[in-house]
Amino acid sequence: MHVFNNLNEWINFRKTLSPDLSLGFVPTMGNLHAGHASLFLTSSKENDYTISTLFVNPTQFNNPDDFTHYPRTLDADLKLMVQSGVNFCILPNEQEIYTDGYRYQIQENQLCQMMEGKHRPGHFNGVLTIVMKLFNLTKPTRAYFGEKDYQQFLLIRGMVKALFMNIEIKSCPTIREKSGLACSSRNNRLTPDQKKIADEFAKIFHQNKSCVMITRELEALGITVEYIEEFQGRRFAAVQIGDIRLIDNYLI
Repeated sequence: MHVFNNLNEWINFRKTLSPDLSLGFVPTMGNLHAGHASLFLTSSKENDYTISTLFVNPTQFNNPDDFTHYPRTLDADLKLMVQSGVNFCILPNEQEIYTDGYRYQIQENQLCQMMEGKHRPGHFNGVLTIVMKLFNLTKPTRAYFGEKDYQQFLLIRGMVKALFMNIEIKSCPTIREKSGLACSSRNNRLTPDQKKIADEFAKIFHQNKSCVMITRELEALGITVEYIEEFQGRRFAAVQIGDIRLIDNYLI
């Protein structure tokens, strides 16, 4: 795997790649887990080369503490990438990415008002803006996103269609732990007791009951429920266990 430590190095290299090659792209913020590995492996099977980025994007964090405490695990992340078939990894810094000081942003005004967008104002502006920048830098044939962040997937797919971008946006199934809990970088921050509660959240959330009933059962465990909603044939949830925020969704 070739690691690019600055954008100019990558931009110059990108020009040397034949337009006949298919390029898969998986953007990440690091602290990688089995869910990311699944995206890498899928991309490596479907493309000549797979590109990934490691960039903790400050503009998508509502809470500055979350950005500050986001785990940085570069060595382990690079090792997982190599094991999962990534060919090129780009490690940009904030100054390179936001040369404009974040004056220019991508916004959407419908889906961004719901669920995650409602509870995390400005979050999806940061997501769409960084993804647009990374698409322009990598110029991929296909890009891969996990279904755990399904609202994000819908927004990115919609952006690509609305702006006539010639990129195939693909979703990959959520990878789950044995308990049914969706793999997430945030799971690493759960205490042993919180992990047990999180496992119960996964079980209760997947029950064939109404959103109201599920909310009541979760709250009875001391879980703070931000929302449980149904949208486009899927059920979505965001909860807090202590100070750890978890999201999930599944096809009904």
